[in-house]
Amino acid sequence: MSVEAFPLSNLFGWRGRARTCPVTGLVVNRESERLVRWNGVVAIVFLLLGTIAALLLALTRWQAVHLLAPIWFYRILTLHGMNMLIFFILFFEMAILYFAGPVMLGSRQPAPKTAWTGFVLMLAGALMTNATILAGRADVLFTSYVPLKAHPLFYLGIILFAVGALIAVILFFAALVIARREKSYEGSMPLVTFGALTAAIIAVITLLHGAAIYIPTFLWSIGIGEVDPQVYRMVWWGLGHSSQQINVAAMVSVWYLLGALTVGAVVVNQKISRWAFVLYVLFISMASAHHLLVDPGLGPAWKIWNTSYAMYLAVLASMIHGFTVPAGVEMGMRLRGFVRGSFEWLRRAPWSDPGFSGFWLSLVIFGFMGGITGVTQGTEQINIIVHNTLRVPGHFHVTVVGGTALSFMALTYYLIPLVYRRRVRFWRLAKWQPFLFAAGIVLLSMSMTFAGSFGVPRRHADITFPQAPFTLEFPPVVDLLMAGIGIGGSLAALAVLMFVAIAVGSVFFGRPLDLANLKPGEVGVPQGVLRLPPQTYPAESSERAHGVGTPGTVILVFVFLAVFILYYFTNWKILSMIWKMG
Repeated sequence: MSVEAFPLSNLFGWRGRARTCPVTGLVVNRESERLVRWNGVVAIVFLLLGTIAALLLALTRWQAVHLLAPIWFYRILTLHGMNMLIFFILFFEMAILYFAGPVMLGSRQPAPKTAWTGFVLMLAGALMTNATILAGRADVLFTSYVPLKAHPLFYLGIILFAVGALIAVILFFAALVIARREKSYEGSMPLVTFGALTAAIIAVITLLHGAAIYIPTFLWSIGIGEVDPQVYRMVWWGLGHSSQQINVAAMVSVWYLLGALTVGAVVVNQKISRWAFVLYVLFISMASAHHLLVDPGLGPAWKIWNTSYAMYLAVLASMIHGFTVPAGVEMGMRLRGFVRGSFEWLRRAPWSDPGFSGFWLSLVIFGFMGGITGVTQGTEQINIIVHNTLRVPGHFHVTVVGGTALSFMALTYYLIPLVYRRRVRFWRLAKWQPFLFAAGIVLLSMSMTFAGSFGVPRRHADITFPQAPFTLEFPPVVDLLMAGIGIGGSLAALAVLMFVAIAVGSVFFGRPLDLANLKPGEVGVPQGVLRLPPQTYPAESSERAHGVGTPGTVILVFVFLAVFILYYFTNWKILSMIWKMG
């Protein structure tokens, strides 16, 4: 009897312009590899731009510093949102699609010229949008709510970017069809590819919403037609929120992949994990409605349905992954002999490997902070004390940043040796980078969340309201919380700058790596690359591990549920105090 850990090998077939990775056994098509490389490089460039903007915003939010004047605050806030939530994330996700499709399945890249056309459209659109923002012609923030009007090039750039992304998604679907027809892999589609398929389907839904609202808004910006503000808000959030759900599906896929690469994590139950991804496709986009819970133009029945009964099925999907991913890691470690007590597997995990530490911190931050705050804030009644306060960015900074961005950074530490075939430069720095980033984001997000609990607005340049016809003073603790935003944001920005230096230095100036002749203890190579965890285990190890099960993960799940219940009902108590009930 043997236990299958993860289908990384047995993915052979097409041998055209390809190489076989001596570490993973994957057949890597040259065109797909180039597309992964350049989408990844460009993603990091936009991450750098968004991080510089984030640092300026954090130092402005810190009232003692208050760096930017109001007009530049809103301009930089627009720049930050577009680069972090759209350009960086989607470029990296396109790299994931090119990897999870042709590379994972060992097939050829369909229509390489078309793929590069899509890449050029995405890059041109992103540059056009950024140039328009920096020129002061699009101070409309990330949401760009009508009747705020930006220069037509702002909308045109986003449309071009979306068309390029849609091309990449369509080519991903084509790669799946080609791989199946040419039988380049055996058995079921790998779980990582299945998760990427989920992200691609959600991407189509997202991009269609974007086309449905940005094309008429572009025409309106040049004087053709009108756009109803309420319709704009409802349709736009099908883009603005759903684009972040692409992140969730892609992030979970990365978790499964990194678990396998770093510690030989097993997939506890393939069918359950796949059905959880299906629930994302069916229900996760409905969560967009929680941005509209205070809008008077929408009825309570629509709001309650979308933000409770239907959305909870997407929450169920995340909770399934929240168990299966750490349970897979625990089982993988126990299969390797770490069977003592409930948490030896976690204590003895490779914490010095930035791929593992980044992945695990991403999982914990997203689950404990992002998941709990998201479900709570998405409740219709509680939302009234949350909406447009700093609690909202406090939430999405632990989902999109602490979750998705950190998982992408962790993956990069494995892409550098496996795809770029370079050693990771500044290796000692790389070991600490995920911890510094996680600490900064946690401090930033908690400070935002607690400041929002005192009613601090999320988008106001100066919470002292110096020119307002009224006076408003927040409690003294708010000053400390705003300082926490500045300090946490600065730490996170420093960690991103470290990551960019590591990634750029490795890709362009790193020492070439001969994957076929790796030696134990080589500096700048993650331990999972030096010694890929086994994909099968002896019967004795399997029986011993399965006899113990995953008690550590079960304990973590109950801790999560306890924190969830406490936070959720604390918010109901606060609401009852505001309504003066009971």
